[in-house]
Order: sequence, then structure tokens, then C-alpha cells
Amino acid sequence: MTDEELVVELALTRLDNPGVDLEEIAAMVVRRVGQDRMLQFASQNLAARDELRGSAFDAAVEYVLRTVLNLREDD
Repeated sequence: MTDEELVVELALTRLDNPGVDLEEIAAMVVRRVGQDRMLQFASQNLAARDELRGSAFDAAVEYVLRTVLNLREDD
């Protein structure tokens, strides 16, 4: 999944759930993409933080948030 596809997924989830905070929207996205993608997101996030261990779900949610926020900053 590319960063752009991730942002689209997050945007569509946000449209379906107005009034929900961004972290919960990211958690919904992680639940929707499945376990394999969650593990990919988590491993990328933990590698970026130079950590060897962490909660896979929490790390995946953080990866989604970091990706979206980093893309916002680039604009």
C-alpha cells in the first residue's frame, strides 16, 4: 500500500465516521487493512524509531498517523 492509498483509506474512513478523532480513525484503518498489513506498518514504524519491540497494533496505528501527518507537512 502506497502512502497515497493509505491517505485515501484514512480519508474515506473519516468521511464514514464524522466526529471521531484522528487516532481512532487510524485505528479503524489498521483494523480494516488486515493482520499482514498491520504487521508491515508496525515493522516500518518500529524500524523508523530504532526499536526492536512494541505492540504491533499500537505501532501500526502510529505509522498511519505519522504517514498522514508527514504528508500534511510536505504540502
